[in-house]
Amino acid sequence: MNAWKDNNETIQESIIIKLQAAGCVFAEEEARLLISAAQTQSELAAMIDQRIVGLPLEHIIGWVEFCGVRIEVDPGVFVPRRRTEFLVSEAIFLAQTGSIVVDLCCGSGALGVAIASTLGQIELHAVDIDPVAVECARRNIANIGGYVYHGDLYDPLPDTLRGHIDILIANVPYVPTDRINLLPSEARLYEASVALDGGEDGLEVLSRVAADAANWLAIGGHLLVEISEQQANKAVDHFAQSGLISQVVRNDELDAIVIIGTRA
Repeated sequence: MNAWKDNNETIQESIIIKLQAAGCVFAEEEARLLISAAQTQSELAAMIDQRIVGLPLEHIIGWVEFCGVRIEVDPGVFVPRRRTEFLVSEAIFLAQTGSIVVDLCCGSGALGVAIASTLGQIELHAVDIDPVAVECARRNIANIGGYVYHGDLYDPLPDTLRGHIDILIANVPYVPTDRINLLPSEARLYEASVALDGGEDGLEVLSRVAADAANWLAIGGHLLVEISEQQANKAVDHFAQSGLISQVVRNDELDAIVIIGTRA
């Protein structure tokens, strides 16, 4: 351990006070993580300054724990939320070892990595339109094997997957454009808008994912997306228009709603 960390308790107490003054709700945990990540006192001081001005903790330390797995998160890349662990758990319940899994709007690749880490051997493909996210996802997915593509939704996927995907999981952007300015500054200022902005009603990307899903899913394959309570009924309509049999599942503890569409 670095010698300056020997006085860990005093250092941590000082950081907690600074973070609390800046409005950090989980100041104690954040202080512990910052101290652990820093290699020198000057680096720690710089990290604290970044956090005080609002930079996401995950971008500062370079990773986030998601579904029990450490996921690298580069600056600007969408940070996977805890509520999205429910989306992953529903996908894992429906998948099995050997499944072909596609993670659309993959961001850091966290969802696909979490599924693979639980199930073991799967065939994983991930896609994102943001080149920064794609490079981040490639590093995360390299540890488990899989393929990462840069492009718009289904466009870069190999045609051999058409009609063969068992699990299509998509954490699409679903914030209506006129509500982006209501998001916490951590998201609004430091995450790519393409990962947040779902268009006028928040369902623009979801509708495009649903519209072509049946062409890519295997018979009995599933499309899973996360959505808000207010958007659930319209999301189900999009699934129905695409010929998918849908169900809505909820997790009150995580305040999470997932739409599952199945190709009959």
